[in-house]
Amino acid sequence: MKKIENRMPLIELDEIYKIYHMGDSEVRAADGVTLRICEGEFVAIVGQSGSGKSTLMNIIGCLDVPTTGSYRLKGEDVSELTDDEQAEIRNKMLGFIFQQYNLIPKLTVLENVELSLLYAGLPAEERVERARLQISRVGLAGKEKNLPSQLSGGQQQRVSIARALAGNPSVILADEPTGALDSRTSREVLDFLKQLNEEGNTIVLITHDNGIAAEATRVVRVSDGKIVFDGPAEEAFPAAVPAPGPQHRKAEEAS
Repeated sequence: MKKIENRMPLIELDEIYKIYHMGDSEVRAADGVTLRICEGEFVAIVGQSGSGKSTLMNIIGCLDVPTTGSYRLKGEDVSELTDDEQAEIRNKMLGFIFQQYNLIPKLTVLENVELSLLYAGLPAEERVERARLQISRVGLAGKEKNLPSQLSGGQQQRVSIARALAGNPSVILADEPTGALDSRTSREVLDFLKQLNEEGNTIVLITHDNGIAAEATRVVRVSDGKIVFDGPAEEAFPAAVPAPGPQHRKAEEAS
């Protein structure tokens, strides 16, 4: 696990509650969550369906606001911002990678990657330059004019990664990024996320799959809206101890 003790927190959640009322019942999708994530970490937030992990992702990603509690991103309290102010934070500081890629079918690879930069108000020449750089970075140089339908699933996910990186975000939020991919392509995408983290990018990975979560360096397990584990991946998923074979048993008997 990377040494992060001396780094300032990039993401700070304090006593976050997200409460929904359904008839007479109350659902606590986030139930008093306090969490710190520092710059350069690779954190997996893992939990089963309904555990509250998607609620945390939406709050971290400025897609939703908590019922109570505070959320600071890079020191700025974003929990009380207006919708327009949160949209500006999303464009400037957050990059999203989704399970279904969320590419626009009628736009080329280059145009899809440029899109987030267009929303950020960058001039055309800078948009193209930055988009081409990230397309090359994910190994798709020469595919700029292709439509999404002309790419494999793994290539489409790489386009979505390039789009997330184009804005130089403080945090990359990856929501089940391998959910629509086969095992070989999933491995490629996970390796690329690990490479991005090694290059200094902060990655927050949302998943229900323990095997995917184990690829992170830190695991935050969520259940019923609460954090029930927060620590190194090797502690979250200790290697299974193999049952002793005949030779091991003989050696034990001899001793």
